[in-house]
Amino acid sequence: MKKLLPLLLVSCALLSAPSIAEEHNRAIEIDHKITTEHRAEIKGERINYTATTGTQPVWNENGDAVATLHYTYYKRTKIKDMSKRPLLISFNGGPGSASVWMHIAYTGPRVLKIDDEGYPLQPYGLKDNPYSVLDVADIVYVNPVNTGYSRVLKNAEGKYPSKAEQTKMFFGVNADVKYLAEWLNTFIHRNERMLSPKYLIGESYGTTRVSGLAHAMQNNQWLYLNGVVLVSPTEIGIKREGPVEVANRLPYYAAAAWYHKALSSELQNKDLLEVLAEVEQYTVDQYLPALAKGAFISAQEKQSVTQAVAKYSGLSERFVAQNNLDIPTAAFWKELLRDRGYTLGRLDSRYLGIDKRDAGSRPDYWPELTSWLHSFTPAINHYFATELNYKTDVKYNMFGSVYPWDNSDNNVGEQLRLAMAQNPYLNVMIQSGYYDGATNYFDAKYNMWQLDPSGKMRDRLSFKGYRSGHMMYLRHEDLQKSNEDLREFILKTTPKADQSALY
Repeated sequence: MKKLLPLLLVSCALLSAPSIAEEHNRAIEIDHKITTEHRAEIKGERINYTATTGTQPVWNENGDAVATLHYTYYKRTKIKDMSKRPLLISFNGGPGSASVWMHIAYTGPRVLKIDDEGYPLQPYGLKDNPYSVLDVADIVYVNPVNTGYSRVLKNAEGKYPSKAEQTKMFFGVNADVKYLAEWLNTFIHRNERMLSPKYLIGESYGTTRVSGLAHAMQNNQWLYLNGVVLVSPTEIGIKREGPVEVANRLPYYAAAAWYHKALSSELQNKDLLEVLAEVEQYTVDQYLPALAKGAFISAQEKQSVTQAVAKYSGLSERFVAQNNLDIPTAAFWKELLRDRGYTLGRLDSRYLGIDKRDAGSRPDYWPELTSWLHSFTPAINHYFATELNYKTDVKYNMFGSVYPWDNSDNNVGEQLRLAMAQNPYLNVMIQSGYYDGATNYFDAKYNMWQLDPSGKMRDRLSFKGYRSGHMMYLRHEDLQKSNEDLREFILKTTPKADQSALY
C-alpha cells in the first residue's frame, strides 16, 4: 500500500490542479500588490519612501469586480501625522494612454535617461529625479481600464462584456469619471488617506478626467479636494469654435516659428515672452474681430490682417491669403519649414520630421511621439520588473483599446467651476508648453478666462508657461521649473490649522 501512496498523491494533485489552459492564461491578478523600499535625494534632502504597485478592482453596483486597475503608490516614510501629508493623484490622457508619462518623466522619484532637451539616449533606463514633489506629497499614478496593466474582467459566465457594454461602463467622458471616482474612494479608504489634503493632476485628456473627478469626488464620494492641476489641458467642455478656435492658434504659431528662427529679425531679436505678449494682444484685439467678419471683411482690412498673420506665424502672405486667414494646424506643421525639408512635431514643435516628399498638406508622422516611445516603453517595463519587483506576462499598454469613446455631454469645465464654488479650499493651476501644437497654451489661457465668468474665483486660478511642448517636463530646465511650480502650489494651497473653508 505504501508503494501506491506517491501515485495517489500525484493523481490527487492532477485532479485539483488548474487545467493547462487556466495555468497559462495570460491575465493580471485582480487584487494584488507588492511594496518595495527606496531612498532618494530631492532638493538636497535625503528621504525614504515605499513604492507599492499592484491592482485594485473596479466594482459594479452589484458588488462584482468588472475590471481591475493597476496603480503605483509612492509614500514617504517616517511621517508622524499623515493628516497633514498631501496626496497627489495622477492621470495621463489619450484617453487611452497609460499613466506612464508623468510617472517616469515628471513628478515621480525616478525619471528617464534623456538629454537636456528631452531626446532619447541609449542605453535606455531611469535615473533619480532630484526635483520630484515626493518631498512634499505622496503620489499615486492610476491607469484607467485597458491602459498600462489595467484590464476589463470576465463576468460570472466567463465572458467579457460586449463592446457596447464596455463603452457604457468605462469608455466615455462621464462613464470614465464615474467609475474612477468610485475606485479612488476605495483606494483612499484602503490606504487611510481620508484626512489628507488631496490633489488631482491630469495631463492632456487627463485634464478632462480630473475636471470631472473634482466634482464627482466632492458630490458623489464626499471627498473634498485642495487642488486640481491641468497639464496641457484639452477644452474641458468649454466651447471655442469658429473664429475663436482659429485665432487662438496664432500665439502658438509665433512661438514655434520663433524657436525655428523663421520670423523677421525684428521679432527674432526679442525674447520669446516679449513676442508672445505682442501676438496675444494682436490676436484678441484685431485678429479675432477680423475673422468674425468672415467674407464681409473689407479688402483693406483683410490685406492688413494677412500681413500681420504672416509676420507672426513665419508663413508667407500668399499662403495666409490662400487659406483665407485660417491656417489649419496640419498645414502649418507641413509649411513652416517646407523649404528646409522638414516638418514640425504636433505635440512638441521643437521636434523635426522628414517626409517622403516635401509636397503635401500634412506631415507623414509625428516625430515627437516616435521619439518619446523610444525612451518610455523599454524604461517603464524594465522599471516595474526590476526595481519595483512587479512581474507579469500581461502587456503594458502604452496606448490601450478604449474606442469608440463617448464624448457626449462633456460638461466637465462647468463641473470644475461648480466644485470650486462649493469648496473654498479648491484651487486650480494650469501648466502649458509654448511649443505644444495639440493643446496650445493660448487655448489653455482661454479656458482659464472662461472657467468662471463671475470672476469671483479669479484669485484661485493660475497659469504657468514653459519653453517646451506638451510634456514640458522632458526639457531639463522645465523639469525643475514645473516641479517647483507644483511644489509651491501644493504648499500654498494646503490650509493652515486655523484656516476655515468659508467665503
